[in-house]
Amino acid sequence: MPDTAFSHLLPLLVAFAVSLVTSTAGVSGAFLLLPFQVSVLGYTGPAVTATNHLFNVVAIPSGVYRYVRERRMLWPLAAVISVGALPGVVAGAFVRARWLPDAHSFKAFMGSVLLLLGVRLWLGVLREPPTRLGDPSTSFQVRTLQLDARRLEYEFLGRTYVVASWQLALLAAVVGVIGGAYGVGGGALIAPVLISVAGLPVHSVAGATLFATFLTSLIGVVCFTVAGPLLGQPGFAPNWFLGATLGTGGLLGMYCGARLQRHLPARAVEAVLAVGTTGLAVTYLVRFFSCGG
Repeated sequence: MPDTAFSHLLPLLVAFAVSLVTSTAGVSGAFLLLPFQVSVLGYTGPAVTATNHLFNVVAIPSGVYRYVRERRMLWPLAAVISVGALPGVVAGAFVRARWLPDAHSFKAFMGSVLLLLGVRLWLGVLREPPTRLGDPSTSFQVRTLQLDARRLEYEFLGRTYVVASWQLALLAAVVGVIGGAYGVGGGALIAPVLISVAGLPVHSVAGATLFATFLTSLIGVVCFTVAGPLLGQPGFAPNWFLGATLGTGGLLGMYCGARLQRHLPARAVEAVLAVGTTGLAVTYLVRFFSCGG
């Protein structure tokens, strides 16, 4: 892109718009910003993944702050996801550096991950309509009832929800590998699973998945920064300027998204994410198979 004021402003505006929508579902928006960097900005090297991690590190704290302030942060869930995802992200960073360095294979990888994420989101959209949340003045606070190695149990809007702790940690480790290689941390890929498969309400898990994504992305930035020297290959460190620019837009977008979330129907947000994700997945997979990337 030309070196103009608009070219520097565009990433900030795109990051703001994407984060404003996706943060309501507990997703940072990094999975949409990566294709934007590759296709629009022409940034295709391995460092694009590290830059995506940097975006998460800069942008997510504002959304987490808002959820904590409204007492909607489910800390036990955030802890379980983080414990499982952190080692997976470390492994994912080296998978990206070792086996997915070129743009051709990376496009196929992006398409596959986006397709998986899109299917999970569609399952949530097509399920039985959730119970109405009622008046916006209703308390959205979450209350932990039990947390141990076997189960996590909490109360939200008068209902009790239960999930197996060890299964969740194992799942977090698996998607952490994918998220670490893709540049979205681990929490962003877990959020659709929690919503559409585990049946947990998006309003109760969004803060926890954002926090887990922040932690895993922080580790991802460190791993990619040191991966180059360890492997004897340059070009793995993040683009600090681009990451900070995207992160600034995301910082504003996530704060607004977290504040607006309680006023938005979860099903509509999930539908927007599903359409965008599956559309991008089809685009990249078609390009990969039809014209060799």
